Amino acid sequence: MSGAESAAGAEGASGTDDTAGGRGTTGTESASGADITCTAKPSATDDASLRHQTTKTQRTTDTTPPDPDQGRASPPRRPRRGLRRGRRIVLGLVLLLVLPLLAAETALRVNYMGDPADGTHTRGQDAIWLGHAWVDGRKKDTDVAALARRLRGTGIRDLYVHAGPLEHDGTLPKSSYPRAGWLIPAVHRALPGVRVQAWLGDKLATESPDGMRLERAETRAAVVTSTREILAAGFDGAHFDLEPLHSGDRDYLDLLDDLRAVTRAHGVPLSVAAHQIDPLPAFHSLWGTLANHPKWWSQAYFAQVARRVDQIALMSYDTMQPLPSLYGGYVAQQTSLALEVTPPTTDLLMGLPFFHDNRFGHRAAAETVPAAVRGVRLGLSRTDADRERFGVALYVDFAATEDDWTAYRRGWARLS
Repeated sequence: MSGAESAAGAEGASGTDDTAGGRGTTGTESASGADITCTAKPSATDDASLRHQTTKTQRTTDTTPPDPDQGRASPPRRPRRGLRRGRRIVLGLVLLLVLPLLAAETALRVNYMGDPADGTHTRGQDAIWLGHAWVDGRKKDTDVAALARRLRGTGIRDLYVHAGPLEHDGTLPKSSYPRAGWLIPAVHRALPGVRVQAWLGDKLATESPDGMRLERAETRAAVVTSTREILAAGFDGAHFDLEPLHSGDRDYLDLLDDLRAVTRAHGVPLSVAAHQIDPLPAFHSLWGTLANHPKWWSQAYFAQVARRVDQIALMSYDTMQPLPSLYGGYVAQQTSLALEVTPPTTDLLMGLPFFHDNRFGHRAAAETVPAAVRGVRLGLSRTDADRERFGVALYVDFAATEDDWTAYRRGWARLS
């Protein structure tokens, strides 16, 4: 996880005023408007005085050196100090954001280098998310048979079948999964040992007024009741995907404690889909400030969640990475971060993108299954190559292509 989820524009006018356009007068305005007529003839004394004054004026004018700048436009004013300081601040902010990003992306590319260790492939702990069509009547026996042929021998052990969504108050109408009673035994017959878990989710009201509010005790109690009901219907476990879930949410941890008591009483796993881990320290706080969407969890919070469940699937897609090599390096990093804090008694699964959306946060040409598989193997090789309780989770069946399945089978399941 990427991760992830950003210039100095024109500052305005140059600060110079054009003075070449003749903004003032020359100072030699005509006096013709004052029409004064003199009929008296000047005296000889007056005439001599006038000649003397004229000669003096000419002498003064003729001896004054010419001004070399006379007639030229005034030079432009220098930019004000405040404008220069503002530009420096903008440039500094750009560098502050861009340089760490470039360094991080370079590190991801380096992280994608090298060869995975031998033996870093499926341990028979993999999973796949399946759409709602499997429990609402659209799928038939022939579909189960085709699914069995697809999955047999791959290492997939868990099916997360969409049986929700939960209502915002935590309840789950039984009408949401009318064909569960058909699907579960059909899968057990076709794929012995494969578990059919109920995939339950809802939008949380963490970034908008609409959604589930985990801070309400009655809502959490309703979710627990819905889980009891779904397990009574025959499901082999409960898999929760509640989003957007912010790092440090204590109400979610309390809910997990209550849910695990229920799943343990039934002898089935409690499973969750988890957000990505901070690729840089406290990155979720920075992103939350900038975008009001703290997409990542701290590594410490991921560990708190992992200790409370039997299985945790990190959603290592929608990473904002532009190239397969960067995405693969990011997945390798996420795999290592998760392995470092997931208890050995908890199954850790890394998500593979079996979908091809092109939108903000996800570029299909970059987030490919081959790049993800290689990243998973590299992270596993470097951190805990011999870990048994580890696998991948494929999202999602109805958007997968043959190329996705081939990349999974050859790159991870080691099937031709």
